[in-house]
Amino acid sequence: MENQNKPSKKNIMINYGLLLGFFGILTNVINYAFGDIYKPHWSINVINIIAMIAAIILGIKEYKKQNGGFLTIAQGLKTGVGIALISAIVSAIYIFVFAKFIEPDFVENIVEIQRQKLLENPNMPEEMIDTFGENTRKYFYPYTIGVTLVFSIFMGFIVSLIASLVMQKKEE
Repeated sequence: MENQNKPSKKNIMINYGLLLGFFGILTNVINYAFGDIYKPHWSINVINIIAMIAAIILGIKEYKKQNGGFLTIAQGLKTGVGIALISAIVSAIYIFVFAKFIEPDFVENIVEIQRQKLLENPNMPEEMIDTFGENTRKYFYPYTIGVTLVFSIFMGFIVSLIASLVMQKKEE
């Protein structure tokens, strides 16, 4: 019976994680619509980081509210990292769908953009440039999705830790 009064971390993580994930997709779609998908403006990254910080803080705050105003660091960390993880999973799925179906030449275009940059270096051997392209084609999905997950969880942990330290209030 006591568990009915406890807030559901799972629901908070899913709601805020999906919200954050779909916000990230929205910024990506806007970039795509404006033709900036290969060279997004730095401000898009800043906006996405601010959105992540806000979603995690609001999610932890919601958990604390539903928990009668009490929050331990562990509860805040679990909630915040969960939000970041759900968001990262949504982003990873979107990256896969985008690069495979929406913009099927995405990986090839990235390889070509990088190739042009590498060709600017006169000391770069052609074989290294070709190897780079082959590796990018081969490892794009695991690398990109892995980096997305690791970065999101790391950032989620840092933001959650700080927010939890500030918002913690233990039952007496």
